[in-house]
Amino acid sequence: MNFTFLVVVLLTALAFVGVVIALSRAISPRSYNLQKFEAYECGIPTRGKSWMQFRVGYYLFAILFLMFDVETAFLFPWAVVMRDMGPQGLISVLFFFIILVLGLAYAWRKGALEWK
Repeated sequence: MNFTFLVVVLLTALAFVGVVIALSRAISPRSYNLQKFEAYECGIPTRGKSWMQFRVGYYLFAILFLMFDVETAFLFPWAVVMRDMGPQGLISVLFFFIILVLGLAYAWRKGALEWK
């Protein structure tokens, strides 16, 4: 196989990225204010540590939200073409719902939906 074309494309891509990074560093504005390096850049001094640990419950709740948000995104196209799909489409979406309901039941039983 002739890899000349691949090498040329990769070298062109690397050169393009390098030129864009160099150009952005050359023309970007710079600010060397000490407050610029503080957390959130809000101008108010922080009290204590800026880094704090969050409970796992927040992340689990966010993942469950995303799961049901994606479910909604999948149901809209299905609802548009439901009549054309026939019984096979209904069975497939029922299977999809069963998996989601089992996931919700598992999360509910583990206590992921409770704020403590």
